[in-house]
Parts: sequence; C-alpha cells; structure tokens
Amino acid sequence: MFDLRGRAAIVTGASRGIGRAIALGLARAGASVIVNYAANRTAAAEVVGEIVAEGGRAIELQADVGDLSQHERLIAAARDGFGRIDVLVNNAGMTRREPFLAATDDAWERTMNVNLKGVYFLSQAVARHMVERRSGKIINISSVHDVRPMADNSIYNITKAGLVMLTQSLALELAEKGIQVNCVSPGAILTDETRDRLADPAHRARVLAKIPSRRVGEPEDVVGAVLLLSSAASDYINGATLYVDGGMLLQ
Repeated sequence: MFDLRGRAAIVTGASRGIGRAIALGLARAGASVIVNYAANRTAAAEVVGEIVAEGGRAIELQADVGDLSQHERLIAAARDGFGRIDVLVNNAGMTRREPFLAATDDAWERTMNVNLKGVYFLSQAVARHMVERRSGKIINISSVHDVRPMADNSIYNITKAGLVMLTQSLALELAEKGIQVNCVSPGAILTDETRDRLADPAHRARVLAKIPSRRVGEPEDVVGAVLLLSSAASDYINGATLYVDGGMLLQ
C-alpha cells in the first residue's frame, strides 16, 4: 500500500469512471483530494461523501478544465482547503466520434481545449506552486490510442498522442525542480462512456480478441499505476508512459 498521508491531490474529471476510482484510491492511501467535475455535481458529491465516510478529506469543485479562466479556482480550493498541492492528476477528457471527412472546427477546438490545452496550462499553474516546495507529481491520463489510432476519432487520437509528448517535455523541464511528470495510458476500460458499446456481444467479442488478458478492465485497474506515480516510490520515474491495457498493445 502506498502511503500518501499528509499529501493533497487534484483529480480532474473525478465524478465518474476512471477519475472517480482514482480519487477514491488516492483518498484511501491517505491523500486529501479535490474532486473536480464539469457538470455532474451530484456524482462528485457522492464521491466526496464516500471519501469522508471512510475517514478521508475531500472537496468537490466545479471547473471546466478546457476553460483556462477556471483553473485558478481548482488551485485555490486545494491551497485554501488543504494548504498544499502535491499531486495533479489530469484525467478529464472528451471524445466526439466522427469520421475525418465530417470533422468540424467545433469538435477540434473543444477536444483540443479539454484534452491538451487545458492539461498543459493547468499543469503550468500547479507546477508554479510545486516549484516553491521543490516537490510534486503530475500524472496525465492518456489512452492506448496515443500510439494506436481509433477509427472515426482522429482528433481524439491526436490529443492523446500529444499528451505523451507533453508529458515528456514537462518532465524534462521540471525534473531539476523536484517534480516528476508521467503518463498512464489505459486500454479498454468499462465506464459509462464505453458501457453501451461493450454491452453488444459482437463488439465485446472483438475487443476481447485484442486483449491477451481476455477481459475488459475496470476503472480500479488504473488506480495502482496512479498510486505508484503519486508516491515517493516513483521519485526516479520521469517522463514515462505506463500502459494499463491487459496486454492489448502486445498484439
């Protein structure tokens, strides 16, 4: 078990799916957590309620990470509520399935803002606080589609590939300041976003055929990698991308 007692974390997009599991995992390891959400306050409040019921500390905080003007409220919530920021998990993301020949400027702008621009500038704002203590962990949640493209999702694929280079670039610049920046790339994970498609037996069979482990992952499968990269055990891991995919990329 990784010990994160006394540390404070911000998890974006933490009201459901992988973000929810990460927020709960960090709290169970002892961290105080800002549970960020864009729209679903009820779901975020449920995550906070579960953390508090287990003896942890958490605050739900609405902010659209794709809007740079809203980043300061995330930072202020962590600083005012917990007195520090030790971990930033850039989990919030979006995808809009559409073929390349039908792709729109609106889809490009929105997806880029949430998946890449927002991550870049929120990381910058948080890193400025981490530099003061010469310590911090920034963890970007990407996808296996950062190296393996998904049909009808070219914009999403591009943002995830960019996230890997963003991770490496920030890691290079921040290493001497005591900050590690790493990436976790999940494969097929059962979430609200994937549940309907995976409920189709034919689609599920096609997905399982690509996974040597022969099972679809659960959000909790991603948590261990994030706990490692949030803890002192990863102090010499920097700029890495850890694939949590049941071996999908081996095929």
